Amino acid sequence: MAPFSQKVYIKSYGCQMNVYDGQKMADLLKPHGYAITETPEDADVAILNTCHIREKAEHKVFSDLGRLNVVRKNRLTEGNNNKNMIIAVGGCVGQAEGEEITRQAPYVNMVFGPQSYHRLPEMLAQLQQKVKGKRRTIIDTEFPTESKFDFLPTPDETPVSAFLSVQEGCDKFCHFCVVPYTRGAEYSRPADAVIKEAKRLLSLGAKEITLLGQNVNGYHGEGLDGKEWSLGRLLFALAELDGLQRIRYTTSHPLDMHEELYNAHGEIKQLMPFLHLPVQSGSNSILDSMNRKHNVDDYLKIIDKLITARADIAFSSDFIVGYPGETQKDHQETLELVKKVAYAQAYSFKYSPRPGTPASILQTQVPDDIKSQRLTELQEQLNHQQLSFNESMVGKTLDVLFDRSGKLAGQIVGKTAYMQSVTLDGCSSLFGNIFKVKINNAYGNSLAGEIV
Repeated sequence: MAPFSQKVYIKSYGCQMNVYDGQKMADLLKPHGYAITETPEDADVAILNTCHIREKAEHKVFSDLGRLNVVRKNRLTEGNNNKNMIIAVGGCVGQAEGEEITRQAPYVNMVFGPQSYHRLPEMLAQLQQKVKGKRRTIIDTEFPTESKFDFLPTPDETPVSAFLSVQEGCDKFCHFCVVPYTRGAEYSRPADAVIKEAKRLLSLGAKEITLLGQNVNGYHGEGLDGKEWSLGRLLFALAELDGLQRIRYTTSHPLDMHEELYNAHGEIKQLMPFLHLPVQSGSNSILDSMNRKHNVDDYLKIIDKLITARADIAFSSDFIVGYPGETQKDHQETLELVKKVAYAQAYSFKYSPRPGTPASILQTQVPDDIKSQRLTELQEQLNHQQLSFNESMVGKTLDVLFDRSGKLAGQIVGKTAYMQSVTLDGCSSLFGNIFKVKINNAYGNSLAGEIV
């Protein structure tokens, strides 16, 4: 490994897949002498690993680019040309916007998509070469013929709770979503590669692994027997690995739930009883307009099957409020679905038109004030249910995996099987292990208790 001679700042936005990608970027650059820095002020390279799902995320990217440019110009003003910063935009905004980014922010040196970041060391080496006294600009948003996973290094260290990408891309083409255009067609990694990476993560201290994919339960990779495996079959294989105490997967699509996956929820004790299963709306007419290809009854039948498989399972979901054409009746139907399922957690957002998607050109856009009102109503219901679910844990003894430090000195934070945070003071020695905690208090986003 090359000695660290330069520093790289990586900021990841959005989904857990982006967090995974950001870590892989760091792993790629480390052998080439790049050390991670948490602040851009002392970075030689600054990478914004972006998300394109919502409009606000895109606006934040350009705002952060402006701040990075201020840092860069301050260095040049001080006459420190050797510390000129390379500024790069990666991820889904990079893929979708391409040259538009360098048009709006001409100081950006490199733009690349989520399928090409495995070429980061090569691209940075090219940027280091000056052409006629100026740095060249590199834009790499082509979908490569080779899988990027074939070129990604194994990490030297790993968190207690680790991410493992098994699937990428999406073929569903929901009318509000840019993922098929930014991440490409569905691709599933071979089971052998997934299992090898899982073993590596466990050898480095991981106790919990979350399988990632834009449509993770659509996994259809080549199995160890040469046949196509489903996600359920992959989960059964992973559950046999020594040291793997917890398994999760996200994000799922209702259309890709299958019998082997239901069986996994019923039979694999390491598979946590908490599933993120986005529905987006409780209105059949809106679901049809979204091109979701399932209706509310389909979704509720899936929920019932999962509860039959494992009675203690709980759910979270995604909701889009104010989708084009949404009426007050549609909104009420969403509220009714929320009550029926009794979600333990959920994410909800106002609809944001994404350029190039079918929904963005519909003439039935909902006024923003109505979207805001509906979002408030929905979030009040969801927050009430989340608090009720948390309060139902008071008096119970739960297994908590302590996987990170708290905000205050001596604090340690863990999570239950249901992703609820539990904070303890003066117990840093618990890090990396699962302990039983008696829950004494419940709050909107967390629990409090004591070691049994």
